[in-house]
Amino acid sequence: MEQPRYAAAVDAYGNTVYRIACSYCKCRADAEDVVQNVFLKLLQTDTEFQDEKHLKRWLIRVAANEAKNLCGSFWKKHMVPLEDSETIQPFEFRSQKNSELYEAVLQLPHRYRIVIHLYYYEDYSVREIAGILHLRETTVQTQLMRGREKLKEILKEDWQHES
Repeated sequence: MEQPRYAAAVDAYGNTVYRIACSYCKCRADAEDVVQNVFLKLLQTDTEFQDEKHLKRWLIRVAANEAKNLCGSFWKKHMVPLEDSETIQPFEFRSQKNSELYEAVLQLPHRYRIVIHLYYYEDYSVREIAGILHLRETTVQTQLMRGREKLKEILKEDWQHES
């Protein structure tokens, strides 16, 4: 990939890749490692992208795979952190309600978290998410439904604790 197009891709999709990585990893340092690996792979790939949409989908797919690989690695599973990991907030929130909602999304299991993130935060359709994650549309719909149910439970528990 030529340098100007690569720089444009980093500028255009860097935040999206970072947010996907944060959704999986829940740790800023790990998410940054994932972003670095994704854009290194972009620099090294021989893939001819048909258009910007194809490039964005490729980046999201590679980000999801890199994050899964990192979070599922032997080292990561057996690591003892030096200090408690910091809570991430990859984007600014306009209200306390949105912040609480995103915190609840981060508590979801990763298979629900990624589809919820892609659907609500990245505005992808069920069909597009299925294509990106190499899943069936019905699987994506089921994960969205179950993710919403779990979110409802999490938010209900938080609300009851405040009362």
